Amino acid sequence: MFKRKRGPSPVGRSASGDWRAALPGEKNQVFESIVRGWECSYAMMSVSLDEAISLRARGELVCANQQVSITSELMRRLMGALVTACGVLTDRGKHLSNPPIVQPLNTGFFRGDTAQSAASWNSLLHNVLLGHRSRFFHKLRILANTVEQLGNEFEHVADDISAGTCTEPGAGWKQLDSLHFDLNTCLRESEVILKSFLHSLPADQLSAFEREMNLPAAPRVRPRQRATRVSA
Repeated sequence: MFKRKRGPSPVGRSASGDWRAALPGEKNQVFESIVRGWECSYAMMSVSLDEAISLRARGELVCANQQVSITSELMRRLMGALVTACGVLTDRGKHLSNPPIVQPLNTGFFRGDTAQSAASWNSLLHNVLLGHRSRFFHKLRILANTVEQLGNEFEHVADDISAGTCTEPGAGWKQLDSLHFDLNTCLRESEVILKSFLHSLPADQLSAFEREMNLPAAPRVRPRQRATRVSA
């Protein structure tokens, strides 16, 4: 069991400052490796969704519906990686005397109701909670929950489109694009928190942290399909 160790004092630090500041060599290698994996998952998902949208625009609806099913599977990989990362950061953060300083999620950076509502709640509590420790853990909880909710919504809509049971296909495709945008915002927030966390992590815990981050995400039970009713 690792012990809590006193990290650098938070005095004079900020989330934006941690993001701009360079990480030491080994920490930067770990950061780049983790982010590379996330970015690869996101890129594959984005290319797949773009292809599905292009197929639909050309009138190849059967192929488009098949492609969006592939997009949903790729999205699950990204979602699993980000949710797992939030869990590792939470567990490791409990043993830091000075967890990272974070800023609340910004509603203006999201499009959909789910993510905007989560960001609004995070911003509200950020101003109520005392101390950067509580704010750090609350943001991780909100971020993990938001990623999972967005992922579940994406799956539901993609499954209904793929199965031909979506009651309003045009609105469904627009919703996928909005959910994709909000997942991208969550990815960027995760990268910022990760870098700030690595600034706070004692060097002798880096190897163990990297191993935990590289463990495969636990398999998820797919939510039961349902007919989608989305507004235009």
